This record gives sequence, structure tokens and C-alpha cells, in this order.
Amino acid sequence: MLREERVKRRLAAIMAAEVVGFNRLMDANEEATLTSLQQHRAELIGPAVTRHDGRIFKTMGGGFLAEFASALEAAACARDIQQGMAERNAGLPQDRHILFRIGINLGDVLVKDDDVFGDDVNLAARMVAFAAPGGSVCSAGIRFQIGTRLDIGFRDLGERAVRNIEKPLHVFMIECASPAPRPREAAPAAGRHAGGERPSLAVLPFTNMSGDPQQEYFSDGITEDLITDLSNVSELFVLSRNAVFRHKGKPADMERIAGELGVGYLLHGSVRKAGGRVRITAQLTEGASGGQVWADRYDRDLTDIFALQDEITRSIVEQLKVKLLPRERRAIEQAPTANVEAYTYVLRGRDYFHRGSRTYFLMARRMFAKAIELDPLYARAYAGLADCDAFLYMDYSEDVVLSVLENSGKALALEPGLVEARASRGLALSIAHRYAEAEAEFAVALAGGADLFEVHYFYGRSCYAQGKLDRTALHWERAAEIRPDDYQALILLNQVYASMGREEEAVRAALRGVERAERAFARNPENPRPAYFMATALAKLGQSGRAAQWAKTALAISPDDYLTRYNILCYHSVSGHLDEAFSLVEALLPLSNDEMKEWILADSDLDPLHGDPRWEQVRLAVGAATQRSGG
Repeated sequence: MLREERVKRRLAAIMAAEVVGFNRLMDANEEATLTSLQQHRAELIGPAVTRHDGRIFKTMGGGFLAEFASALEAAACARDIQQGMAERNAGLPQDRHILFRIGINLGDVLVKDDDVFGDDVNLAARMVAFAAPGGSVCSAGIRFQIGTRLDIGFRDLGERAVRNIEKPLHVFMIECASPAPRPREAAPAAGRHAGGERPSLAVLPFTNMSGDPQQEYFSDGITEDLITDLSNVSELFVLSRNAVFRHKGKPADMERIAGELGVGYLLHGSVRKAGGRVRITAQLTEGASGGQVWADRYDRDLTDIFALQDEITRSIVEQLKVKLLPRERRAIEQAPTANVEAYTYVLRGRDYFHRGSRTYFLMARRMFAKAIELDPLYARAYAGLADCDAFLYMDYSEDVVLSVLENSGKALALEPGLVEARASRGLALSIAHRYAEAEAEFAVALAGGADLFEVHYFYGRSCYAQGKLDRTALHWERAAEIRPDDYQALILLNQVYASMGREEEAVRAALRGVERAERAFARNPENPRPAYFMATALAKLGQSGRAAQWAKTALAISPDDYLTRYNILCYHSVSGHLDEAFSLVEALLPLSNDEMKEWILADSDLDPLHGDPRWEQVRLAVGAATQRSGG
């Protein structure tokens, strides 16, 4: 009989590490997050642990547990990991940063086989909560073992209550030389961003209290404008839209959300718009405790909306005791338009535009045109008008290229620093096949620092038209991250990855896209776009029953819509219904412009048709039509 392995005891320094906002990062892009973590573990974390005579004995999610024979080596390893991660995050968008919280405890542990366990291991894991994102903490035992033998400092955070532990734990913040973080003292430490002394803040989506779901565009617009205004304050670290809008409509557990997002403070509230009046409630909550720092309620005329946003921004700045530079104050106080009604039309137009069907493009176009009528100098309205016309040209073959170029140029002339205008101009130049000029505009838009959905989505369309599939995938992946409710980029990515032979990524993109599309259809069941996108994606995933049902739904909603019929063509193609597919190709070709005909020839969803003799006739018809039009 084999002798049972004896449980041994030994004194060890235990390091616990967790990734800040791991669930958020995984929701945004599971594959990219896992790939990045694997690289960090292989290239930085694993070698650092080995170099300091340690051993990782457990991994979980984005975190790990490691043991060291020396307190000195454990702390030195934590320093190296945090400094290495700061260097690796440099140059990446803030919402893509991978930040670790690290806790180190010294104690008597139990060892069996390769596992290490015991109360002191649990203490290290729970101590992590007291570390700032990108920072490390340790117990008193670690601090006094090290003394002054290492080039790090300690800040005494005092005794802290630990869940399910009877006695409080004496905790010290580890302070390293640059570039390691230096959070401020005690409980508010998590309120500071890991890159320095800036308080960290997330503006959660304000709740629409108007009783009308169609007013959602207004509360979302208020949230986005507050994010923009607060992001102008250099002494604040503010999370981007895509990081916070994942929490829209979810139960508001402030402590949990702050922990997931890795911020010290949350701004949240509600908006009620009725007639010419608006009521906004706003609250600033400390993430570590869930305690309310500040709250106010504003009842104003709708015409005061910009002044009201400025007031809220100034209140947050005052509460967090940060300085507002003169140029930052001017940027915050600069209203996008002098006409509040025009502003509401632009917000509504943006909401319609992102729904992505002809009906909504036309509705959005009317909203932007009305905004221009009210304020002829409103740059965002001209950019929106150009975007609508661009997609009416690309997707519905409407002859509007000149107006796209004219309106995008007008937007840029009115506000040269407006990133949306640069993105619109890039798209306009792209559909005019002026690709070198388009590239220059997109480059300026990206250099502007505003990581906008439109920039990446439009740039992806331009790259796809040029056959640059690797760059198309890069931009559409980023677009899908920036707008966590967008399904279109993901389902288009499925095609791109399939064309590149990256089948696993194609499947993942389709699955994520279908999940989002179902939510989008539930919000707007009169829109055929999520339905026909799901039909094709599900057919490729082998879910033929669900695919057929969504195809029927799309046709029931909008049977004569060009894009509905085109995507049902794609559904029939990937489902192997070749006769139905060729019947639709024959009907749609005479209605298609050169841009759409090029798309038909390049669309990987139609690859199953290429082996049929009828496809040669399609190819010849496209070529003949292009020659007649001078293409």
C-alpha cells in the first residue's frame, strides 16, 4: 500500500495577485485578454518569480498565488512585476491596460504535494483588496523582515478589518521608485490611478427616468458629455465610454463595480426629460466603502443643459480637490452649439445612425438636417449628415458621394479639432476611392487621442475596401470593444476572419455578435438588421433552425429593403440554398452600385456560390457593369 503524503509546515512569504477589472477585460475581448495575460506570465511574471527564487503554485482567472522563502525576494518580485507592467501598458489605450493588485503575507503555511494552503495564504489573497490598481501591499511581518534592505518604501495603512478573520490585519503600502505607483493614504488609496497621484473616476450610464425608452439617447448623451468634460481635466483619470457602458441597466453594487473597474470613485445618477424641463440627479460615491461623497439634484429648463453639465463637472473637480487649468476650464465651458434643441436632434440622430438600416439612416439624416437648420455652424451635425449619406451610398447604392464630401469638409472647416469630423472625412474620401487622403485623415483622428467607435469602424470599412484584412480586423475588434452594445463589427469580423482562415476567431466573433444582436433586437424589434445578421451568423455556426427563424423575421419586417435581401442572400449561400441565393443575386445586381458590386465579389459569405457555373455569369455581369460606368 502506498504511504499517504505527509502534510508539511513551513514559514513562507505568500504573494497573491489579481487582475483589476478582469471580467470587464474578458467581456470586451476574451481572446486578446487571455493572449496578453499569457504573454505577461511567460515573458515577465514567470521569469520574475523564478529569478527571486519563488514558485507559482496556483493560477485562477487573471491572478495567481506564489510562495517565496524570503520576504525580501517576495517584495522585490512584486516591485519588478509592477514596474514591468507599467512599461508594458505604456502606449496602450487606458481601457486595455492590464493592472495587478498584489498582496504579500508572511506566515506558517501547510504544504502537500505541490499545493500550499492555510490561513496565511487566505490572508494574502484577501489583503489584495487594500492595494491600488498597479500597486502592492504587505503585512507587518513582511515590512519588518525587510527593514531598509530594499530600495522600496512603506506607508502605514494601519489595522484593517478582513472578511471572515477575527483580528484586524496591519497593512503597509509598498512604495517603489519610479515608475511604480504611489497611492494616497488609507481608504482612499484606491481612488488614485496607478500611474500617479490622479484620482480615478468612472461615470456610470445615467438612468433614463423619463418613462419612455425612446428617451434613452438623451440620458446616454448626458453621460458621454460628462465623460468628455471630466476627461479634459489633466489631474483626473477617467474611464472611457466602453469601460462603463457595460454596466448599463445592471444592478448598482457600487463597491463591486468600483473593484471591477479599478477606480476609486463612481459618478452616477438619473435624467428625467419632460417637455422643456430636465431633472438630473447626480451622486459621487467612494468605491472602497460605497459611501456617498457628494450628491445634488438639478431642476432646470432644457436650455440650461450645458451650464448644468459644467456645474456637475466643477462639483466633481472640487470634491476630488484637483486643479482645473485655464485651458481645461475653457474646453469644459465650450458648448458644442448655442442651440439646445439642435443638440437634442444630434443626440437622437446619433442613436438612429447606430441602428444601421435604411429607415434609420434616413431618420438620422432628418435629425442632423434639422440640427443644421437650427444652428448652421454645428460641426457635429454636418459630420453626422455625411456619415448617413456615406452608408446610404455604400449599403443602398444611393448617389450621394458629392454630398458626403461636401458635408464632411464643412464639418472639418467649422471645427478642425473635432475627431468625429476627421473620421467622417476619412470615410468620405474612402468611398471616393481617395485612399491615401483617407489614410491621412484617419491617422489624424487616431492621433487626436479620442478612441472613438466611428474612427475604428469607418477605418475598418476603408481597409476592407482595399483588401487589407489584417488591418480591418484590428480596427473592427477595437470598434467592438469601444461600443459593448454593437453587434455589427463583430458579425462583420466573422467574415473577415473566415477570409483569413482564422476559423476559431471567426466562430468566437459570431457567437459574441449574436449575443449582442439579440439584445439589440429586443430593444428595437422593428429593426431588421440584427435579425438578418443573426440569420447568417447562426447558419455558419450550424444552428440552422434558429437561423431560419431569424431570416423569416427579417423578411417579415422589411421584405423590400435592399440590405435585408442582400443579407438573406448571404444566409441562403452559407446554408447551401444555392438556387435561392442565385435568384437573389440576379435580382440585386441591377440595383447595386460599383461599391456594392465589389463587395459582392469579395464577400466570403458568398464563397459557397463560387463553385457553381452560375457564379461566372455573376462575375462577368459585375465586370461589364463596372466597365460601362467607367470603373
